[in-house]
Amino acid sequence: MVTTSPAAPLVLPFVGRTRETAELRRLHALQQHALILGPAGVGKTALVAHLQPQLRFLQCPHSEHLGEICASLERELGLTTEGLRLVERKPRLRQALAQAGRTVVLDGVGWTTPKLCSWLETVMARTPVWLCTRSAHPWDIGHAWRLLVRFQRVELQALRAAETQALVEAVVQGGLVPPQTRSLAAWLQRRSGGNPRKLYQFLAELNSGHYDLDNPLALRRLEMDRRIHEAFPPPPPA
Repeated sequence: MVTTSPAAPLVLPFVGRTRETAELRRLHALQQHALILGPAGVGKTALVAHLQPQLRFLQCPHSEHLGEICASLERELGLTTEGLRLVERKPRLRQALAQAGRTVVLDGVGWTTPKLCSWLETVMARTPVWLCTRSAHPWDIGHAWRLLVRFQRVELQALRAAETQALVEAVVQGGLVPPQTRSLAAWLQRRSGGNPRKLYQFLAELNSGHYDLDNPLALRRLEMDRRIHEAFPPPPPA
């Protein structure tokens, strides 16, 4: 039985995505703009986090509003904002980004306003930019749609069965879930559809140690608990 405290978040190893990581490393070396595309939970944020220690780009984890983007990047660059209005901060930040010479990654990009699109275009003139978003359709991404022709697309698909099997093997070897979980790899692939977020939810439930996998009803309870916790996430640890 796994005895890890349920209050401790489960940290999964990074597996697969060989083609995508190689392509992003190539684009980074060429200082090109990249559009990282994929549905919710497919692993865009995990892919960026995997590459961060190697590529050391500047990252904004929440990119829905220009103000929060500026504040996040200013913190990373060590820029103070006291007494400055946003209209004064924007040109200063553009200059600092260009001088830093590092790729800027905007995660969680959704609908972009004309103001955000205009700022983004000026940054792109001197700084490589990566956008992580669920959709490249103009009705989803907003005004930045007209800029997308300048981006190289990297699309993330659901994990294949072999990748799910490799993930299960890694978490078993790491002692995060019971050894019997190996026999559930095909079931987990079917139930999750290869979606990494759903796989994480299943494995987090198994990490709690609350399931007797020798009981034929365990999988039904596992599925039910995952759906309950997806709809009503437990509060974060104090």
